Amino acid sequence: MMHVDPRALRFSAAVTTVVLAAVLVTGSAWLLGAQAAVFALGLFGASPYGMIFKGIVKSPPAELEEASPSRFAQGVGLFCALLGLVGYVTQITPLALGATAAALFAAFLNAAFGFCLGCEMFLIIRRLLPAAS
Repeated sequence: MMHVDPRALRFSAAVTTVVLAAVLVTGSAWLLGAQAAVFALGLFGASPYGMIFKGIVKSPPAELEEASPSRFAQGVGLFCALLGLVGYVTQITPLALGATAAALFAAFLNAAFGFCLGCEMFLIIRRLLPAAS
């Protein structure tokens, strides 16, 4: 079982919050595409934002968290970003803004309050499907 530094997760969520807010302000599908790529890398445990955090912060974490919930959350973020991209490319503005805003909301909750919405979804699903865990 892999573990992650929760401080890196919150740092990543803070950067993601800024990026997604910039997407909503600028309407940049390219920037949303870049964030989608970051989500995809995070899904496989190679978050660029996490790597930046590791380069900046050298102190060990007080505790570690299981990686599976945060990876699931990256997948949820990827889904929202891809949905938003479809909205931008097809010029379906409510889809573009709604999907991007949903990802922004989840990232902000994690960055500001340490509440990972995708992680909580993962835990609920795992409880509902015990055979899958």
